[in-house]
Amino acid sequence: FKVNITDIKIRRIYQDKKLKALVSITIDDQLAVHDIKVVQGPERVFIAMPSRREENGRFRDVVHPINVETRNMLEELILGTYFQYIEEHDISLYEEEVPPQEV
Repeated sequence: FKVNITDIKIRRIYQDKKLKALVSITIDDQLAVHDIKVVQGPERVFIAMPSRREENGRFRDVVHPINVETRNMLEELILGTYFQYIEEHDISLYEEEVPPQEV
């Protein structure tokens, strides 16, 4: 079966070195996934799925795509929405002195 992302919400914008945004998605108007992170990596911006810290201190994704195609589709849709939001709201990606904005 095919999954449709029916909504993407930018929940919070950060002007931090690494964490850039928290995002929620809705799948088929029936399932919400919160706390997807938009992260600035050393070479590119990417998404990190919601995770929790285990007893050993390592983080484990709570929800994640099963295959590369789905991950790429999610990343493309989420990052597209993120960059569009940044542009529409004239938010600089590099101003660290500005406090985080509630969205």
